[in-house]
Amino acid sequence: MVVEKSKSVSVPMKKMKEQSIKSDQRKRKWAPYLFILPNLLIFLTFIIIPALMGFIYSFTSYNGVSSMTFIGMENYIRLFNNAEFWKILMNTLIYAALVVPLVYAISLGIAMLMIKEVKARGLFRAIIFWPTMISFIIVGLSWKWIFGDSFGIVTYLLEAGELPSIKWLSDPAIAKITIVIATVWARVGFFMVIFIAGLQSIPAAYYEAAQIDGANRIQLFWKITLPLLKPTSLLVFMLLIVESVKAYPLIFSLTGGGPAKETTLMVQYIFEFGFTKSEVGYASAMSVVLFVLIGVFTVIQFKWAQGGKIN
Repeated sequence: MVVEKSKSVSVPMKKMKEQSIKSDQRKRKWAPYLFILPNLLIFLTFIIIPALMGFIYSFTSYNGVSSMTFIGMENYIRLFNNAEFWKILMNTLIYAALVVPLVYAISLGIAMLMIKEVKARGLFRAIIFWPTMISFIIVGLSWKWIFGDSFGIVTYLLEAGELPSIKWLSDPAIAKITIVIATVWARVGFFMVIFIAGLQSIPAAYYEAAQIDGANRIQLFWKITLPLLKPTSLLVFMLLIVESVKAYPLIFSLTGGGPAKETTLMVQYIFEFGFTKSEVGYASAMSVVLFVLIGVFTVIQFKWAQGGKIN
């Protein structure tokens, strides 16, 4: 009788223990989702929902105040028949084609110097990184004081040396070079930090083994450094392309998009139609085109880097 009683008691206890374990497992299963829920709500509220609304607006005639009128593909037809749009798109692509390789190469080169044991290395890193902490508006205004056609420091020095002045901001070709110089100065420090982290993750044993086999510095760079930096390079290229295609505050404060829209890029053009001219539907169509453009670049990069994996 005692054995039967103990068995009858142990069975409910066993079931309660199993239920407790299952309950703990369910809590552990949902706990990660609860941790990311605040970020997910923010992302949904400020990214996903506005993106979907912008896509809907692109098929309407809407000024942001009155009711929307569905017009189908008219905004896109108007956009692709707009010669000025193609000019702005070309400005954006040229700007990205100049900024991306320059920032990549310079930031990688500086990072390779900054990982070496040199005196005041921390000070040099801080000086190079410092511009990234400045607002793009301030960067643009600062470089405007440097390259201003009538009041810039460089213009004053040229005139003081009785040298011909250069129209840094009013000559179309030179203005494009000026905004590229300002952008490179402002962004090199940020990507230098990313490259330093990538370089420090490469085991020193690889370099030591290659040096024993007689590899020189150039061979070490092309055969070890670049291949092992492939995931970091993918990240840098993605960030650079998105940043350059979306560039707006620095260029607006430096050149205002001039002269004659030669330095106007896509985001400024979208802002002009969406907020200045109140053509929200037309501006939304431009935003969709910009989104597709960034998506195409991203897919190409992932295909090139095979998802960031090292062969």
